[in-house]
Amino acid sequence: MKNKQKNMENPFIFGSATSGKWFTDRTEDAKRLLNNFMHGINTIIISPRRWGKTSLVLKVSDQANKSDLHLKIVNMDIFPCRSEEDFYQLFATEVIKQTATKWEEWTENVSRFLSGLVPKISLGANPATDFTLSFDFSNKHLNEEILDLPKKIAQKKGIRIVVCIDEFQQIEEFTDAKNFQKTLRSAWQLQTQDVTYCLYGSKKHLLSALFSKQSMPFYKFGDVLFLQKIPLNDWIPYIQERFEKTDKFISSELASMICQAVDNHSSYVQQLAWLLWVRTEQRATESDFNDALQDLLNQNSALYYNFTEELTLIQMNFLRAIVDGVHHQFSRKDILLKYNLGTSANVSRVRKSLEQKELIDISPKMITFNDPVFRLWFKKTIFIRQK
Repeated sequence: MKNKQKNMENPFIFGSATSGKWFTDRTEDAKRLLNNFMHGINTIIISPRRWGKTSLVLKVSDQANKSDLHLKIVNMDIFPCRSEEDFYQLFATEVIKQTATKWEEWTENVSRFLSGLVPKISLGANPATDFTLSFDFSNKHLNEEILDLPKKIAQKKGIRIVVCIDEFQQIEEFTDAKNFQKTLRSAWQLQTQDVTYCLYGSKKHLLSALFSKQSMPFYKFGDVLFLQKIPLNDWIPYIQERFEKTDKFISSELASMICQAVDNHSSYVQQLAWLLWVRTEQRATESDFNDALQDLLNQNSALYYNFTEELTLIQMNFLRAIVDGVHHQFSRKDILLKYNLGTSANVSRVRKSLEQKELIDISPKMITFNDPVFRLWFKKTIFIRQK
């Protein structure tokens, strides 16, 4: 019975944040982030989508909350927020909720720390663990009251609070976004003795613009952590161990093929490993791997067709050039001619539009596909057909 339960364990997690034994490597990143939390250094985490930012933050948050460091971590995802009002309500709700342990303390903190406001409390499905706050936004002191909330609680309790905000680039969608950013920066930069902020999100190009442009309010706000891909040498033993834990075997060569097929992309490594694992009776084979990879392509095919249907011919040609091994110097005359890209001005516009669509990742050294499985699909389905 014990072995049967062991075989039923889910060995790979994808599509959501991972933690515990499913969390892979990121040792140095985790150490750096925890040190920033401990020493009051604001942190901005930047990487393409699904590289493990949220998993990293949650791992370090758990470490910090369990330690004896007088730290309290508040995690929130502002993706649902479509306005400043949405942001303030979520911010206040999560700060109150995650810095208290029971209902009585929540209500006490609302009355004590939001004394200038009259919030409405809406209970969730479980009143003992869930509630939301809403406010009368005609109150002109609303901004200051809510943004000062973490500082007031930290000072009262004699702790440091770290506020981690996922999908932070969402504030760019708000009306008068730049003034809102100025409001946040003005309030937060005065809280450094008591409150630290960790800001991250899934749209690399938007986050980079928020924090790297001198004209933006959040320029030089904190330590910028650019996540790198987890290296092959860390992935291989992880994959082999997860197979072994469920009484199955995979060679280091096949584990390497999984990683190389999806360019070490964290979420896809987990997903492809899972698809191979479910096909494996005892020992994974190359035939199983090929079937798993084709399954991964098939699962995403409809999405990728939608991507390409919205692209212009010159955008498709630009992607063809990347598939063909061109990663820089797109404005060279021979490349413009070979891939029918038109002029250098065309290349600049196409590059910007594809980045905004999150189809390509632009780094100082090269331009690549954001989604390595889309690159594989594009090569098999579009590129070869056009050739």
